[in-house]
Amino acid sequence: MQKIVPNIWFNANAKEAVDFYTSIFNEGRVINTMYYPEDNLPDFQKDMAGKEVAIDFELEGYRFGAINAGPEFAVNPSISFMLNFDPSRTENAVEYLDTLWDKLSEGGKVLMPLDEYPFSKHYGWVQDRYGVTWQLILTDPAGDPRPFIIPSLMFGGEHQNQAEEAIKYYLEVFKDSREGQITRYPEPAGAATQDSIMFADFMLENQWFAAMDSGETQDFTFNEGVSLLVNCKDQTEIDYYWEKLSSSPQNEQCGWCKDKFGVSWQIAPENMEELMQKPDAYNKMIAMKKLVIADF
Repeated sequence: MQKIVPNIWFNANAKEAVDFYTSIFNEGRVINTMYYPEDNLPDFQKDMAGKEVAIDFELEGYRFGAINAGPEFAVNPSISFMLNFDPSRTENAVEYLDTLWDKLSEGGKVLMPLDEYPFSKHYGWVQDRYGVTWQLILTDPAGDPRPFIIPSLMFGGEHQNQAEEAIKYYLEVFKDSREGQITRYPEPAGAATQDSIMFADFMLENQWFAAMDSGETQDFTFNEGVSLLVNCKDQTEIDYYWEKLSSSPQNEQCGWCKDKFGVSWQIAPENMEELMQKPDAYNKMIAMKKLVIADF
């Protein structure tokens, strides 16, 4: 099981978004769908009765979660998804990149045009019609291999220039972790200070992540629009990650917490789907802060 799973918050259109993503990638599939109860929902969720509440899906073998909720949180570019098109590993890499770029751009917003840059002959950054952002990059086959999909954290706003501190902290918290490559700003660049992180990648639980300090002043930062779910094998593991990652008591709810850098995490048991089949499980869950398996 993938230990850390990015979850994306959608405004009542998660199924539409998942159908879109699984149709445009070469390999896309829905794994599981969970539904809201038909009755006994809180007043603010009554319109969602019987509808999808969460959809697990895969793109190119990488697992995501889609949360079907309301307009409370909007996805922003603070967490994007890098798509690495390696000609030595991906057949027709340039053509596939261009095809996905066209489909993700339709109805969306280009953040960096698809063009040649010093770090790649073919790269672009786009925010799709659902607000999710993607960095499409033609990678150098001579470099160290990386997986096709890598979540990328951009530190801006109140967390500007905290990328290096965050990487070091996450490497301490998670097992099977290590540093990857790192490139620093040689001089101040907008909001980024000299020697802050222009780009770095790192491994947590044998999964690759990337991070950078924003080179521009941003009026947004991390929020619940994209959260990172940690699948825990038992209550001991839930307790461990909750203690390490939760630093904002006012944001603790239903197994969700925020760390000291503002990143949202969901700390949940691996058998969450099974637990949710128990009587009144949904209402028990929403009454919890940290999830307690024995209380379901």
